[in-house]
Amino acid sequence: MGKGFDKISLVAKNYADALISLAREGRVSFETLANDADTVSKVFEESEDFRRAMLNPVVNVDVKVDIINSVFGGKICDELINFLKILAEKKRLGEFEQIKTAYMQELDKINNIQPVTVVSAIELSDEKKRIVVEKLRQKLSKEVRPLWHVDGEILAGLVFKIDDNVVDMSLKNRIDKLSKNLK
Repeated sequence: MGKGFDKISLVAKNYADALISLAREGRVSFETLANDADTVSKVFEESEDFRRAMLNPVVNVDVKVDIINSVFGGKICDELINFLKILAEKKRLGEFEQIKTAYMQELDKINNIQPVTVVSAIELSDEKKRIVVEKLRQKLSKEVRPLWHVDGEILAGLVFKIDDNVVDMSLKNRIDKLSKNLK
């Protein structure tokens, strides 16, 4: 189940919009849906039996609904349980992770939060991370949710991935550009 930069299908976006609508109507909070969706993802990830049953086209929808009730009843909000049942009926449970990702992306937009992947050659100190986040926040005029990665191949500097854009300020990139200019 992919994370982050995978392309989200239009179907997943439409289902995510349905979840957003539930929260906007006040039937459940945005945060409750996000937390409960994490719980569902964790069960999909950790329970091979659950995953197999939910994704097997031979398993009857009524059986899937019973499993959803027994696994999640009292553990997640009723709205998400009902949503999972609809996904089971529509044979879309395999797209849950994409739907969750699309929901989280929309929630970030609502909350003016920009996820940014920051790649550095070495692990940055907490102080340097704070400075990077503050500069990004000022530049983007949004709150920033950093995803930190270390990649020694960039040699030095930083690489930023913001949505589909990459800002490469690494030493490796500068050397590559210089070597192309020398040819």
